[in-house]
Amino acid sequence: MKPESVIVETIVGNKPFQIETGKIAAQAGGAVTVRVGDTVVFAAATMSSEPKESVDFFPLTVDYEERMYAGGRIPGSFFRREGRPSDEAILTARLADRPLRPLFPKDLRNEVQIILYSLSSDGENPIDILAVNAASAALAISDIPWAGPIGAVRIGRIDGQYLVNPTFTEMEYSDLDLRMAGTRDAILMVECGANEVSEEDMVKALVFGHQALQPIIDLQEELVAKVGKPKATYSAAIENEALIEAIRQEASPVILQVLDRPYIKSERNAAFKQLEISLIEKFKDSFSATENDIRVALENCYKEIVRRRILEQGIRADGRRLDEIRPIWCEVNVSPRAHGSGLFTRGETQVLTLATLGTPREAQEIDSLTPAESKRYMHHYNFPPFSTGEVKALRGASRREIGHGALAERALVPVIPPENKFPYTLRLVSEVLSSNGSSSMASVCGSTLALMDTGVPISAPVAGVAMGLVKEGDRYAILTDILGLEDHFGDMDFKVAGTPKGITALQMDIKIKGISSDLMLEALTKAKAARAHILEKMLEVIPAPRPDLKPHAPRITVVQIPIDKIGAVIGPGGKTIRSIQEETNTKIDIGEDGSVFIAATDGESARIAVERVENLTETPVVGRIYTGKVVRVADFGAFVEILPNVDGLVHISQLDSARVNKVEDIVRVGDEITVMVTDIDSQGKIRLSRAAVLEGWSADEAQSRDQRGGAPRQSSGHRFQPSGKKDDKRSGGGQPRR
Repeated sequence: MKPESVIVETIVGNKPFQIETGKIAAQAGGAVTVRVGDTVVFAAATMSSEPKESVDFFPLTVDYEERMYAGGRIPGSFFRREGRPSDEAILTARLADRPLRPLFPKDLRNEVQIILYSLSSDGENPIDILAVNAASAALAISDIPWAGPIGAVRIGRIDGQYLVNPTFTEMEYSDLDLRMAGTRDAILMVECGANEVSEEDMVKALVFGHQALQPIIDLQEELVAKVGKPKATYSAAIENEALIEAIRQEASPVILQVLDRPYIKSERNAAFKQLEISLIEKFKDSFSATENDIRVALENCYKEIVRRRILEQGIRADGRRLDEIRPIWCEVNVSPRAHGSGLFTRGETQVLTLATLGTPREAQEIDSLTPAESKRYMHHYNFPPFSTGEVKALRGASRREIGHGALAERALVPVIPPENKFPYTLRLVSEVLSSNGSSSMASVCGSTLALMDTGVPISAPVAGVAMGLVKEGDRYAILTDILGLEDHFGDMDFKVAGTPKGITALQMDIKIKGISSDLMLEALTKAKAARAHILEKMLEVIPAPRPDLKPHAPRITVVQIPIDKIGAVIGPGGKTIRSIQEETNTKIDIGEDGSVFIAATDGESARIAVERVENLTETPVVGRIYTGKVVRVADFGAFVEILPNVDGLVHISQLDSARVNKVEDIVRVGDEITVMVTDIDSQGKIRLSRAAVLEGWSADEAQSRDQRGGAPRQSSGHRFQPSGKKDDKRSGGGQPRR
C-alpha cells in the first residue's frame, strides 16, 4: 500500500516553501524533501544504534550528492556518472554541517550521518540553502537527540532593498550574497560575499535574515508535532570526575608556568607533551583510566585555564592584549618566474600566494546544477602537514582546503577587474607554509600582494582577520587575530575580509548555541580596525598594483572581427589558427562575439599575430592598395590573392600603363604585384588595377581608362563574399581561387 505523506507549507521570501515526509526512505531515522519552485532537495538523517568506540568526539558526517539528473543533464565526466564531489557540492555539505553540529549533545558518541540529494533543479532557486533546511527537518523529525530545528536563508540586496532567498537571476544584480542559519533566538552560522558592504549594513542584513528564517522554524515545529519520533536514549560519554580533579590539581601549576613563558608554539607544545607523558605515567594505573582519558582530562584543564585567564585577566595564551595583532611582515616578487607572488607573515602564520595569468580559454568549466558555465578567477588553498610541524599522507584537497580557498576567492572577487577591461583568466594558489591560526585570512592578504605584484589593476586592496570569542554566561571577550589554540578552545571563529570601504567576505562558525546581533556588530567593528592595521603593513611593501605586468606574464591584445569571419581565422579543422600560434609563439582564443584574444610574452610576436588575424578578416575596400600574389593567369588577365582566400581580377588592360599584348609578358603565377581595388560589384566580384598604382590614378580614373580589351567584365566569375558564404570547401568566406 502506498504510504501517506505529510506536507507542510509556508511562505518564505514571497515564495511557497514546502516540506514533505512519509513517502520515501522509511527506514532512515528521518527523511524529508524540501521544495521551492521546481527545486527539490532530499535529506535523510540516521544514527547508529551503538556508540563508536575509542573516540572522544561526536562522529557526525554530512554529505551532499549533486545528481545531474536533477537538471535534466548527463554528467560531463568520461564515465558519464557522478564521481568525486565537485567543489560546489563539498561547500554545500560544509554549509549544512556547520550550523547543525553545535546543537548535538556534547556527550553523544553514536555516529550520525546526514545524506543530501538534489532531486530537481529549476536553474533559478539555489540548492544550498534548501539543503541546510532539509537536513534540519530530517533531524528534527528523527529519533536523533538534537536541540534544533534551525532555519536557513539567503539574503540579497538590490538597490538597497533586502531580498529573502533570491533567485540566480536576482543575484546577478545583488551587492550581497549572505547565507545564514540560526535558531529561534540566535544566529549560528554566517557565510557571505559582498561588494564592499559597511559593517552597519551587514548587521542590518543579519537581523533581517534572522527574522526571515523564523517561518521555516515554525514549519518544522509543525511537522514535528505531526510526525516527529521520540528522541532515542543513548549511552552518554561519562566523564571521570575523580580523574579530572586529580589532573587539575597536578597539571594546573605547570600549565600556568608554561603560559607565563615567552610564547613559541613548538616550545610550548614540547612542554605540554612532556607534561602529558608524566601524567600518563603517574595515573595510568589509577582511576580505571586509559591513556586517552588522561589526554582528554589534561586538554580540558588546559582549556579551562586559558579561558579563565582571558575572561578574568584579559591575558591571552601568547600574552597579547585582546585587540592586539601579532607582528606582520610581507614581501613580493618572491618567485622570479611566476607572474606574481606575495608572502604574508603574521606571527607564526605564513602564506605564500602565487598568481598566474591565462587566456580566456583557460577559464574553469563548471559542470554543476548552477547556471554558471565557467569562472575566470580561481583561488586554490593548500595546507600541507609541515605547516603545523606534522607528518601526514598527502591525499588531495580536503574539505577544509576547498572551503578556505572558496572563502579567499569570495573575498577578492569584488576587486578583480572585469573581463572587458582585463581580459585574463586568473589563478591564485595560496601555499600555507606555517600555520598558527587564521591561515585563510593570511591567504587573502598574500593574494592581494600577489595580484598587485602581478600588475592586476584591482579596484582596492583587501585584507582579512579572524576574530574569536570566549563566553561564559554573561561574560565574554572578543579576541582579535586568534591563534590556533584560541580557535580550538574558543567559542567562535569569525573571519572578516574587506577593503577600506567595506566588507567583501564574512564567515562565522560557533560552538555555542548562537550569538546576538549586538555582539556581532562589536566583533565587526573591532575587525574593521584590525583590517586597517594589517592593510597599512601590506601597503608599506607595495602601495599599488604595478603599472605593467611582470616580464613573463602574457600580454593579451584583443582584436574584434566580424562573427562571420571566425571560420576564416580558425580554418579547416583549426589548421589556420594553429599555424598562427605556432609561427608567432602566441595563444589565441576566439569568443562567440568575434573577440579574438591574442596572448604573447613579447610585443613583436603579438604584432605579427594581430596582423595575421586582421589579414584573414579584412574586407577589401575600393581605392585601397594591396600587395598580393598572382595565383592564376588567363588570356584576359591575372588573378591576384590580395587577402587570404580573397582573389580579384587584374584585366590585361590594367596590368600596365602601356598596352599589354600577353599577360605573361608582365606577370606569371607566384609573382607578387601591387594593385588597387577599383570596383566591387553587387555580386562581390573584385576588379583590380596595377596601372592605377603605377600612374597614381584614383579608382574612378582607373575605371574610366579601363580598355577591357574585348574581355567581358562578367567573365571572371570571381566575387568577394562579405556574408561569409562559401563557394568551395575552404573556410574564410573569401573569393575562391579558380
